[in-house]
Amino acid sequence: RLARQAGHNVVQPVASLCSLCSPDSDCRKLMGLSLRNVILTLYQDKKPVYSELGEMLFTHFGISGPLTLSASSYIKNMKGHIWTAEIDLKPALDEEQLYKRITNDFAILSAKSVQGALAKLLPNSMQPVMVERWGIDPATRANQVTREQKRRLVDLIKHWQVPISRRGDLEHAVITAGGVNVREVNPKTMQSKLCPGLYFAGEVLDVDAYTGGYNLQIAWSTAQAAAAHFEEV
Repeated sequence: RLARQAGHNVVQPVASLCSLCSPDSDCRKLMGLSLRNVILTLYQDKKPVYSELGEMLFTHFGISGPLTLSASSYIKNMKGHIWTAEIDLKPALDEEQLYKRITNDFAILSAKSVQGALAKLLPNSMQPVMVERWGIDPATRANQVTREQKRRLVDLIKHWQVPISRRGDLEHAVITAGGVNVREVNPKTMQSKLCPGLYFAGEVLDVDAYTGGYNLQIAWSTAQAAAAHFEEV
């Protein structure tokens, strides 16, 4: 408010390095499931804007965890775009290798149900959700699964889709994006170019980085620059 009163342009602050919300009911079913060594790719209108290997978490409202927080910082504008998170649950295997793995597992566990046959491939809590999304009768035995159904399973495991509706709440975000337009601030002294004697530092500025550590450094460096100029004047 003070910055606007001084004539500054202020970009509306939004959550960044935050969880992402989804209308997908499968997220609630998977709530609490933490995944390691998966690849999360974020798509804006079907175009990838972020992709990384790491850890993530399903929550009652969507997805969270390190990969999700990093991906959220690549969302510049939610409105007017379709945002989708895609998870590769088995990035160490290409699709053909995964197909052979599934075929082998189903042959060994031929008398088990399809859900039981997924025991070595997926976490326990994900097995019934996968079967439901797969669209196969849970009573089907592993040795009854067709090639086409296996290919469909491969596609689901390599491309688990989570539609994104909005960012997580601002109060739970690691940082905010937005703030005072940096073109209106002297970068050497952090003094306003519009209102001499007014200084800005840290998250009040429209500057944010892709990890929390860099944002802490931004806060320290801008504060140091402002303090150094105080001593000069």
